[in-house]
Amino acid sequence: MNDPLLVLTTHPEIEGAERLAAKLVREGLAACVNVLPAMHSFYVWEGRETSGTEHLLVIKTQDARYPQVEAAILDAHPYELPEIIATPISRGLPGYLNWIESRTS
Repeated sequence: MNDPLLVLTTHPEIEGAERLAAKLVREGLAACVNVLPAMHSFYVWEGRETSGTEHLLVIKTQDARYPQVEAAILDAHPYELPEIIATPISRGLPGYLNWIESRTS
């Protein structure tokens, strides 16, 4: 089994988040993408305190697909420097992890 991976990113617009989620699943880059409701993010960008509404995308994929997932996010994202964080899935229901692999192979 390839190594399952959880990738997190945000998007400022629900329509853009949903388009990106659908693209990742349609192209076999992700088995599933959850788009969470609006949240308010606070951060410092270019020396200024900033805040704004964002939607969190929780992307289930595998390590071998990470470069393509990252490229798809960068291609579709309006931010100069989008949040893209990946972490291995060390444990999970074996059947679900196998499903991730089958959908992203």
